[in-house]
Amino acid sequence: MSKQNKIKITQIKSQIGYKEKAKLTLKALGLRKMNQTVIKEDLPSIRGMIKTVDYLVHVEEVQ
Repeated sequence: MSKQNKIKITQIKSQIGYKEKAKLTLKALGLRKMNQTVIKEDLPSIRGMIKTVDYLVHVEEVQ
């Protein structure tokens, strides 16, 4: 069984003033407020969500 890589996603900007699609994407990622961090598996679907809101989040790889 291979171990899936994980990524740490931190919201660095407020969602106020941005489009509804960006707000819904942050909610789907599990981010509700600024400086909140979640750890997710590095999947293509998660990477696509991050690409949609890349101007609101900071991404790091976790060992």
